[in-house]
Amino acid sequence: MTSLRWRTWHGPLVACALAMAALALVSGVGLVVDGRTVMGEGVWLKPFKFAASFALYALTLAWMISQVERWRRTLWWLGTVTVTLFVLPEISAITFQAVRGVRSHFNFATTLDKSVFMLMGGAAYLGWALTLALGIFLVMQRRVNRAMAWAIPLGVAISLAGMSVGYLMTAPTPEQAQALAGGVKLITIGAHTVGAADGGAGMPLLGWATGGGDLRVAHFVGLHALQVLPLIALWVRRVPLVIVAAFGYAGLTGLLIWQAQRGQALVHPDGTTLLAAGALLAVVVAAAAAVRVRSTSRPRLTQALAARS
Repeated sequence: MTSLRWRTWHGPLVACALAMAALALVSGVGLVVDGRTVMGEGVWLKPFKFAASFALYALTLAWMISQVERWRRTLWWLGTVTVTLFVLPEISAITFQAVRGVRSHFNFATTLDKSVFMLMGGAAYLGWALTLALGIFLVMQRRVNRAMAWAIPLGVAISLAGMSVGYLMTAPTPEQAQALAGGVKLITIGAHTVGAADGGAGMPLLGWATGGGDLRVAHFVGLHALQVLPLIALWVRRVPLVIVAAFGYAGLTGLLIWQAQRGQALVHPDGTTLLAAGALLAVVVAAAAAVRVRSTSRPRLTQALAARS
């Protein structure tokens, strides 16, 4: 399961990753030459970020599917459906709205805008279900590398949790809910930012809010557990350390959700957030140290017992 078999990589997913890389390049050029903005950001920033993220997502799944020995045909079709019904519809909708120079997310300004956003939402829910299905079949494999056998399901689980943060963004804000209850027709329903309006000051390139909490941070971090944990497994090659890393990564994702929900920007943590982050780091470091001590003491104990006998 750990050897790289390039010729067996999932073709449609690899093609998707290459297409997303090309779109990221085009969007990067667009950020330079196109001066239009939406909510204070360049119109091509969102296609750039989503294309880069989808490229990593598709390439990771293509690699994972190439390593399987059971249900290869089922996984091949699931991967193909993921490209056609999740990745392509969502990135097409985002790019379409960028070309038009209007907001893609939470946009209910016109019937067309609402339809595009609903298409994106449907694709996102389907993508969640397809990723879960892929994760289940990937887990049910015979693996020689036990560390990877743990990293894949834990990575998928945390990634699904990261995807689910998108649901929090689509819910109406308290002000929007009050307006809707009063019969007001809104052109925007949902928000990335908590405690401030979308479109305010943001971090360079990423665009994450600096004047309030931003749910996109936890969404991004959690989503890419799918790549991070298998990479950690390839590095450490030990199940206990993979489990510790997964605990720490899940804790970080939860911490970022909690911070954003309190209306607090990533770059402006308060004392409570720093204390929680410090406690999480301390627990992870202590657990990793305990695993290391146990793994080094066990061979010594075995040697000592062998010498006595």
